[in-house]
Amino acid sequence: MAGQKKHATAPYDIETMPPGIPYIVGNEAAERFSYYGMKAILTVFMTSFLLDMQGEVAPMSKEEAREWLHGFGSAVYFFPIFGAILADWLFGKYRIIISLSIVYCFGHVAMALVDLPQVTGVHPRTMLFIALALIAVGSGGIKPCVSSHVGDQFGKRNHHLLPRVFQWFYFSINFGSAISTLLIPVLLTQFGPSVAFGIPGVLMAIATFAFWMGRNKYAHIPPAGTSFFRETFSKTGLLAILNLIPLYFFIAMFWALFDQTASAWVIQAQSMNRSVGGWDVQPSQLQAINPVLVMIFIPLFSYVIYPAMGRFFTVTPLRKIAIGLFLTVPAFALPAWLEMRIAAGETPHIIWHFWAYVLITAAEIMVSITSLEFSYTQAPKRMKSFIMGLYLLSVSLGNFFVAGVNHYIQNEDGTSKLTEVQYYQFFTVCMLVTAVLFVIFAQFYRGKTYIQDEELAMEAEHRLDDYQDDVIDKQVDEEGTTGT
Repeated sequence: MAGQKKHATAPYDIETMPPGIPYIVGNEAAERFSYYGMKAILTVFMTSFLLDMQGEVAPMSKEEAREWLHGFGSAVYFFPIFGAILADWLFGKYRIIISLSIVYCFGHVAMALVDLPQVTGVHPRTMLFIALALIAVGSGGIKPCVSSHVGDQFGKRNHHLLPRVFQWFYFSINFGSAISTLLIPVLLTQFGPSVAFGIPGVLMAIATFAFWMGRNKYAHIPPAGTSFFRETFSKTGLLAILNLIPLYFFIAMFWALFDQTASAWVIQAQSMNRSVGGWDVQPSQLQAINPVLVMIFIPLFSYVIYPAMGRFFTVTPLRKIAIGLFLTVPAFALPAWLEMRIAAGETPHIIWHFWAYVLITAAEIMVSITSLEFSYTQAPKRMKSFIMGLYLLSVSLGNFFVAGVNHYIQNEDGTSKLTEVQYYQFFTVCMLVTAVLFVIFAQFYRGKTYIQDEELAMEAEHRLDDYQDDVIDKQVDEEGTTGT
């Protein structure tokens, strides 16, 4: 029947978990496998495996590699704002996710071809730039839509399950990340970059298919059309944005330090004793500690640590974030101390990195998961993806800051303006100042919670009826004009 809906346009009126959640979580696990698998080996690839047009090894310096990696990270988290606007304004979240997932897949194909200049005829650095650009557009564009699409599945009756599903959503991200971070570095050393970058591309294709399979299970919150701009630039919308932007500036510094686990910490690990039980751990594989700890820490914080904290004070989202920011300070001070030992000629054991990961992962639980859920609830109903895009700009800003620092400290003769010890100390001090200022800011934050409901679906029905009436009127007018 013409005009009949094939899917819900509002959250299901149920008290249980929405039917589309398994498809979204499965998609996210596979997509994160592809992204983090590629990212895990990117620094090592650029500093040890990158070729020139003749097929000879032509690696980057560690400062240049850090600039490229964090420039890529900045782009990945910059494009979400555009995907969010297109989703909330014109196309809806589902269409944006599907279409940009295809772009994402092409990026992985290009990444697998970086190591084959004699086949492609393209310089490896040029192909690397193309691949990273496609992945940044694809991955970045869908990021705010996926997380807000999760929240859109919940209505008033099952809204109490939202914190739990965001935790499992984050769990799926880290499950995929842990497996890929352990596996892909092995593929890089045993089979080369083409295979190591190709496998994540296969997983991205699987992720796209998994998401498509659940298309009729989701609640598809319709795009708001021009009302998106009316709400965004209304008093309510502007107030929500003005409330959240300062928060995101503080969170940006957390991401500036956290994302260096894929760059500075990997480079540092190359100078450490990595023998564990007779097994020589690869520097890239150490990143797997983080997602494994996340999977352990999510239930630990939810059922033990947060309730224990609640006995002494009210555990609000802003207080969680504040504690997380302060935890990030010793998490980066520890590698700074290790760098001092390395500079003195010592070879510290990699077990010290484990304790640094414990601290920064605890900080991640309190900052990242809390910010994700808090951003969704603070976003007006027609601005969910847009606010998620603004939140992800904090990650972009943090990576842009790191890329800028690494660009600035490079001298023309290949040396650096900062020693590695000074480099770590600089970011540790930046984090401490940020945490102190955030505590002051949190005292003045005022916000409001918004949850999806039937209102938007009813408005969408009215817009659809108006559109169909316009089409019928147009057909009548055309028939009268042509005489048919």
